[in-house]
Amino acid sequence: MFQIGAVSRSLGLNPQTVYFYERIGLIPPPQRTGAGYRLFSQQDLERLAFIVRAKSLGLSLEEIKEILALKDGQLLTCSEVQNRLLNKLEAIDENIRQLQALREELLPLVARCGHNLDPNHPEKQCVVLEENTDTSADQV
Repeated sequence: MFQIGAVSRSLGLNPQTVYFYERIGLIPPPQRTGAGYRLFSQQDLERLAFIVRAKSLGLSLEEIKEILALKDGQLLTCSEVQNRLLNKLEAIDENIRQLQALREELLPLVARCGHNLDPNHPEKQCVVLEENTDTSADQV
C-alpha cells in the first residue's frame, strides 16, 4: 500500500490532482488508515498511470472516464469506445492539418528574417512582420 506522497512522486502528479480524480470518480475511494490517511493499492497506481498516459495523449477526463467504465465492466460497448476513439483521431488529424497550415505561413517569415539579419547590427528591430508579405511586392 502506498501513501499519497509516494503515489504523487512515482507518477509525477500533484496530490491535489489525485484527490480531484477521486472526487470526480476516475479512481475509486482508496482505503484509509485509522488516522484517515489514504492508502493506494498497486491497482490504484496502475489506474492512475493509465489516466496520466491517456491525458498525455490528449484524451479528456470525460473520455478517460468512459474508457475506464468499459474496463470496469460497465455498459459501454467496444463499438462505442471505438467510435469515441475514432472521433478523437479525427480531431487530432484536424489539429495536425491546422498546425501544418500555420507552419506553411511561418516558413516564409523565417526565411525573410534570415535575409534581413544584419550581423553588424544584431539589435536592429525586425520589420518582417510589418512588411507586406505579398511576394509580388518583394519583386518591385
